[in-house]
Amino acid sequence: MTGRASAAQPRVFLLSPARLDGERGKLLFRPASMFPVAHALRTREGAQIGEVFKFVSGLYFRGKLAYGRAFARPPEGATWMGSGALVITQNRGLVSAETRVCLEHLESFASTDVHAKEESFTGPLARDAKLVRDALGADGEVVLLGSIASAKYVDTLVSVFEDRLLFPSEFVGRGDMSRGGLLLRAVDAKQELTYVPVRGAVRHGARPPKLAPRRRRADG
Repeated sequence: MTGRASAAQPRVFLLSPARLDGERGKLLFRPASMFPVAHALRTREGAQIGEVFKFVSGLYFRGKLAYGRAFARPPEGATWMGSGALVITQNRGLVSAETRVCLEHLESFASTDVHAKEESFTGPLARDAKLVRDALGADGEVVLLGSIASAKYVDTLVSVFEDRLLFPSEFVGRGDMSRGGLLLRAVDAKQELTYVPVRGAVRHGARPPKLAPRRRRADG
């Protein structure tokens, strides 16, 4: 088991993508949508992809984004990684959560299936995963904040990172909402979860007890 590493050890987080074909995703494509993020997508500056996917996915992505930004330690000199929270996209590989996108990017994302056999998804993902692996060096770690029960992106990432691809063991048995809540509670407590290698891990397990109510904070 991999616990909490020393402060000097580089670590980045990979955030699984948000679906764009749900009700909240569809709101972004409606011309009359008045949500701030939808408006920003129609400007020249665009909106941060982390904020876009947080709007689309709700609690789960909000938890992943907050956790990744709180505990990432991107390697020195890798400015393209931003905060160290890297979003898996549908056809642009890995981008920092701070990367700005416009409506045209989302339209392109929506046209690509997130599937292990979709080359336009797995090709850019593998390309950027290798860049991350090389930038992290021998001691850096990469933690997946997403489901490991499906092969859609896990197979590609394991093929690049092998046993260095980790995930929070506390995710096993939890649904998306429970994972999001768990991550936000970890941020509140300033306490990282326990990471274990994806390869060879138990991917399904008994449902753990419900989380205790979270004390509300000013930042949500």
